[in-house]
Amino acid sequence: MSKLKQLKSELNKLANKKQALILAGFFKAGPGEYGAGDVFLGIKVPVQRSVAKKYLDLSLPEIGKLLNSKIHEHRLIALLILLKRYGQAGESNKKKFVDFYLQNTKNINNWDLVDLSGHYILGDYLLDRPRQILYQLAKSKNLWERRIAIISTFAFIRQNEFSDTLKIAEILLRDEHDLIHKAVGWMLREVGKRDQAVLEKFLRRRRKIMPRVMLRYAIEKFGQQKRQAYLKN
Repeated sequence: MSKLKQLKSELNKLANKKQALILAGFFKAGPGEYGAGDVFLGIKVPVQRSVAKKYLDLSLPEIGKLLNSKIHEHRLIALLILLKRYGQAGESNKKKFVDFYLQNTKNINNWDLVDLSGHYILGDYLLDRPRQILYQLAKSKNLWERRIAIISTFAFIRQNEFSDTLKIAEILLRDEHDLIHKAVGWMLREVGKRDQAVLEKFLRRRRKIMPRVMLRYAIEKFGQQKRQAYLKN
């Protein structure tokens, strides 16, 4: 039995139908919802992480097959393996994992998949490189590519670099999707945790036009009085 078949067989044995129904509801997998068509085995993330550790030697084509699966846990484990492989790669080899990631964004198609991978792979790679790809993704028609764009900037925020986060937040300010509102608000909050003055300068000219959810997320760490002042508008 190939390693890939062995992995899938192990996951099938861990499947839990009751948990699968809960996850399908949580990740909005119903008709017309953002996760429509996603299939769940019902395996919790810590268990998936343990399984992934056993299969870190899968080839990129095999990881690609996992990422092309309709089963959510297959795609999540593929990304967990990719994360580890990227982290272990030397500088000269990281590009192939980033290229692979960008070639498969259509399969990184739920918020948890984006959030566990974007800043650790793409964001990390771009720390000392041109970042134009993020601006292309921010203008994509694909919801998940837009989320990848803003979440990837978390890597920069952690280095106290805020410029790209603020510029991409500006691009996404009028985005129609709630998941983008939340992601942008989250990244703005992270900026504010490191430099509240920078965040407030950004908010002063934009708080009246930004989605309410985005604003609420952004100011979550403010004191109650200041938070209420922002929300009055």
